Amino acid sequence: MTTLAITAAPSGRTKRVLPGFGLTMGLTLTYVGIVILLPVIALMLKGAEIGPARFWEIITAPRAMAALRLTVTAAVIATIFNALYGLLMAWVLVRYRFPGRRILDAMMDIPFALPTAVAGLSLTALFSANGWYGQLLEPAGIKVVYTIWGVAIAMCFTSIPFVVRTVQPILEDLDPQLEEAARSLGATPFTIFRKVVFPQILPAFLIGTTIAFARSLGEFGAVIFIAGNLPMKTEIASLLAVIRLEEYDYNGAAAIALTLMLIALILLALSNGLQWQMNRRRGQP
Repeated sequence: MTTLAITAAPSGRTKRVLPGFGLTMGLTLTYVGIVILLPVIALMLKGAEIGPARFWEIITAPRAMAALRLTVTAAVIATIFNALYGLLMAWVLVRYRFPGRRILDAMMDIPFALPTAVAGLSLTALFSANGWYGQLLEPAGIKVVYTIWGVAIAMCFTSIPFVVRTVQPILEDLDPQLEEAARSLGATPFTIFRKVVFPQILPAFLIGTTIAFARSLGEFGAVIFIAGNLPMKTEIASLLAVIRLEEYDYNGAAAIALTLMLIALILLALSNGLQWQMNRRRGQP
């Protein structure tokens, strides 16, 4: 009787771990409202007080445009690198077994645990003219510190875990029989990856790269040390927003911060929309 009762129990009930839908949902919505929605709404309301004409004047000012251009360009460079390297790292961690794999896996979380200011100081020391990397790059005419490349490297460091940790669990859950079937039909390893594996991990891959891009847009601590913060050259948008606050220009700070937030939200919305469409075509919820 006990066995029959367990077998006949609806599968949905076995997934409920925390008791009480109302309590858990209420706590979740409270957290989302206080920690996420209220700051976002406050920033949007502050931006609405500025007015469209004044808002456009602030973000199209030469210094603001230079900061936004540098930030977006460096974030794109960092995201492209993280997309390739993050996918490769996730593949290595899932598909191969080698000594030190657990250590390498744990190292992927270092950017989450390490203060961004410490990361910025370390990268600046490494890529300076007398640093371990800089003393090899400088003679070749490659300068990293106080350039856009330094900004991109700092963004890469802080956002790489988002791609790895998003793709890694999807790779682990893939059914190996699909690849075995393709291999039995004569498909090459590259064809198997392109036709079988990559379409399965593409939604998670898009989400990871989009989050990494959004994280790069808002990076501050790791960038300000290696960028040099030269106006019109290596000044990032988030630093310019802080400078506007120190100058008591609250409208200017709000306009720049709102611009960064809108760019990130639009990209996240597009990424989630693409993921929904791909899942819908495959018949997944």
